[in-house]
Amino acid sequence: MEFGFQVVSLLVSPRHAYFGRPKDGPADEVETASPDHVEIVADKGIRGDRFFGVRAHTEAAVTFLALEAWQAAAGDVDPAVARRNVVVRGLELDPLRGREFEIDTGDGGIVFRGGRPAHPCSWMDTMAGDGVRKALIGRGGLRAQPLTSGVLRVGPAVIRAETDLDAARAADQVRRAQPL
Repeated sequence: MEFGFQVVSLLVSPRHAYFGRPKDGPADEVETASPDHVEIVADKGIRGDRFFGVRAHTEAAVTFLALEAWQAAAGDVDPAVARRNVVVRGLELDPLRGREFEIDTGDGGIVFRGGRPAHPCSWMDTMAGDGVRKALIGRGGLRAQPLTSGVLRVGPAVIRAETDLDAARAADQVRRAQPL
């Protein structure tokens, strides 16, 4: 089944901003970009991001955050503070854990495998306000592995769940088996 939702923002950062102790504050002058589109590379992540091609993060190379969860926890604090790569509206992320799903923002679909939750760290209370970390537990986002490459854009999007992908693959195999 196909569902519509919105990609609200994208974040690419070549370096970490939050390391060490939160009481010491974030790193100085950490470059981040909020482009209108990003290049996703299969099994590597977002080109230019700090986790791109890092083997230890292959299964979690792209992180998603539901804007609704962020706003419930942090109010109108900019969701870029959470440092998730893809902020979405109108898409429940938890059911995607352990499943393949395809997102299309107009340039063709990109297939991801939903991984473990993106748990909030202790920095959330420092950066977004007291209690935000606790409020985001179980709602901090989703880590995902890109299985195919493509372009992801800010704006309207559609998602197809794993069962739809299986049906599409089966239909494609039938089409290929038929003589022309």
